[in-house]
Amino acid sequence: MTEAWEASVEAKIQDAVQRGEFDNLPGMGKPIPGRGAPYDESWWIKSFLEREALPSDLLLPMSLQLRRRIEQVPDEVRDLPTEESVRDFVAQLNAQIVAWLRNPDGPRVVVRPVNADDVVRRWRAERARPEVTTTATEPATVVTTARRPRRSWWRRWRSRRG
Repeated sequence: MTEAWEASVEAKIQDAVQRGEFDNLPGMGKPIPGRGAPYDESWWIKSFLEREALPSDLLLPMSLQLRRRIEQVPDEVRDLPTEESVRDFVAQLNAQIVAWLRNPDGPRVVVRPVNADDVVRRWRAERARPEVTTTATEPATVVTTARRPRRSWWRRWRSRRG
């Protein structure tokens, strides 16, 4: 019975080859990806992340994911329009941190809630920074508030000593 089944399958494959159904398949004539490379146990995870364009941070334990998110807070809030939206962002992140602290898993990494006031203070300072304006005919100009020039660290140090 299995021989008859194998023969019918083989006959269908040969018919498809003759009709040209296997011509011009994607990857035809190209080397097999990863051939000749050492075996990697997590090859399928890496290929899935690459194929789906997912960040590799998803493979990290939750504690390290939270640490990364904490480090990226200034970049994340930079374009938020209002102080309230910045505080909401920090509140959501802190809720995730507190949930992890209540039931930690994975490696023990120090993760503390983010101080919303500090983030808002940095957010305001970023927004108050001088902006660079350019036109097609003029070189870039910096709009600044009047400040006295800072002395170099060397002069400050020398003035204290002498």
